[in-house]
Amino acid sequence: MRIIPILLTFFLMGLADAMGPMSDAVQKQYHISNVMSTLLSFFVFIAFAAFSVPGGLLAARIGKKKLLLLGLGLNAIALLIPSLQAPSFAVLLACIFLLGVGTTFLQVSGNPIMRDVSAKGTYSRNLAFAQGIKGLGSTASTYLVTAVTAIAIFQGMGWRGAFPVFFVLMAVAFVSVAMLRIEETKPDVPPSIGSSLGLLKDPTFFLAVFGIFLYVGAESSMGRFLFPALKNMGMDETTARNFGPALFFLLLTIGRLLGSAVLMVMTPRTCFRLSALLGMVGAGIMMTGSASLAIVGVFATGFGFANIWPMLFSITVEEKPECANELSGLMCMAISGGAIVPLVMGALLDAGMKSFAFVVPAACFAYLFLISLRDGRKAAGI
Repeated sequence: MRIIPILLTFFLMGLADAMGPMSDAVQKQYHISNVMSTLLSFFVFIAFAAFSVPGGLLAARIGKKKLLLLGLGLNAIALLIPSLQAPSFAVLLACIFLLGVGTTFLQVSGNPIMRDVSAKGTYSRNLAFAQGIKGLGSTASTYLVTAVTAIAIFQGMGWRGAFPVFFVLMAVAFVSVAMLRIEETKPDVPPSIGSSLGLLKDPTFFLAVFGIFLYVGAESSMGRFLFPALKNMGMDETTARNFGPALFFLLLTIGRLLGSAVLMVMTPRTCFRLSALLGMVGAGIMMTGSASLAIVGVFATGFGFANIWPMLFSITVEEKPECANELSGLMCMAISGGAIVPLVMGALLDAGMKSFAFVVPAACFAYLFLISLRDGRKAAGI
């Protein structure tokens, strides 16, 4: 029962993913270009890059629960402004950036605080389940953006109709977390930016953080290029849409929810290793350019990608739990890989590589598989 308020915050972490689907409606209302419309998602990634490490340091000083409440509060403010009035595009971007900062704080504090509310030996399992809940939040928020326009009270608001609903959910989460009593793991000495970045001198942590960078980049590449790639393989648009990103992200969510059950009979290290291998094989299958094999590849990548984040995160934090806040900040900063790695895959596609461009996510997962074979300083370490 103690993890329910934390699970609610994980669900709300997925709300930032609604910025992508919302871009089309925003583009039409403000009469902006395709490039300008991508700023909604871009500002979220920039917030992760800029505020993840400071967020980890702040969590170490004020506590993870207080940072979680700060993130929920910032998100509530960011959602309240568009709920009350139609903002200018500049104000909207400011709200989206604030939402990105708040969501960054939720990620930075939410992942390690799950360890504080979990029974001994259940952290990896609970974190995998929480990531599945986050996936449900991403899916639900995406559909909610469209669904609320059919509700009479929100029809006049158009694309802004989802913001009041999001605001209420944030308020409920804020109250539920505020009422939760948590005994947090705290460092003996408050960290600094230098000591936080200094953790990267340890190969264990550097390899793990870089692994997160590549993982998020590989997942974003699949989400961005899977649909056009399937069409290039000969699928019609409807089939490509059904077996493209929608199925991929659905499998991610299912895989994460199943991951918590799998971890009852499998160690986190074994689950991480098998997940990395399956993701690498799936991406390799996509490189064949065969439409029929591509469907198998989508299933393999969907399930293979599913539990990389919770496994790699929890294994790394267990290596040095007293530095959980700093490690969380570094790993959340690595989410910026979602903005960088797809550029490489896009460049290969522009160069006419077609299906061979899936070598990018395949290479990312080859790296993850290699570090899964590396012995750590603890039995649970990377």
